[in-house]
Amino acid sequence: MADSATQRHTVSLPDGDIELAWAEVTHRGRRRDVNQDAVLALYPLFVVADGMGGHIGGEIASTSTITRLRTVAEKGTVTTKAVEKALGRAVADIDSHPEATDEGTGTTVTGVYLDVSGDEPTWVTLNIGDSRVYLFRDESLAQITTDHSVVQELIAAGRLSPEEAENHPYGNVITRAVGPSDGVAPDYVKLEVVDGDRFVVCSDGLTKELTDYGILHFLLQHEDPTEAVDAMLEAALENGGRDNITIIVLNVTRAGSSPTED
Repeated sequence: MADSATQRHTVSLPDGDIELAWAEVTHRGRRRDVNQDAVLALYPLFVVADGMGGHIGGEIASTSTITRLRTVAEKGTVTTKAVEKALGRAVADIDSHPEATDEGTGTTVTGVYLDVSGDEPTWVTLNIGDSRVYLFRDESLAQITTDHSVVQELIAAGRLSPEEAENHPYGNVITRAVGPSDGVAPDYVKLEVVDGDRFVVCSDGLTKELTDYGILHFLLQHEDPTEAVDAMLEAALENGGRDNITIIVLNVTRAGSSPTED
């Protein structure tokens, strides 16, 4: 069911290799006529964009954003400056497109990239909107990104519980997006590179249908990224598939430091 089989890449560093394995899948779901999600899984950048606005406006916004970020990934080095420049160009692309006329046209953009420019490699998550990055570590799952949504603001203010948020009428309303009238600077979080870590990058089409516990369950059940994304997608569709669904699962294996010679 996945768009591609598990892909692999080795990052060679002075203190040992980092082995990456990943798979991605995107599906229009059971209730939408078109898929306005777009996905990029190209080392060192793994990103999901969930478009919105008009019949095709969201598709234009998400595709434009992924196209600009692909250019960054193809260069092999990703920086916050390069990301923001690419998003700025995507905004211009969206604004100039003759069919992206809806005032609500825009897209989320959420993902993670490996930064090897410093003394130690680090993961950097980026986020605009309510798609998410999760980190699986030590048999537990944590949401790394913070949703830019009305519901999340109400939760942060103590006016809404996470349980109440699941069925809130403003559940689909986001407060930040990549679009003609919005800023393009994402939130960033840096994470150390740890052997055995796994990332899930997904649009809200997955999290509408699967709880965090459900995502954790399928990660525990399936070590292979392709098997994991397939299982999550199947479960999300069985649970209703109310929105477009896009998922990346990325596995990280870090080799130990090379032994020093006498």
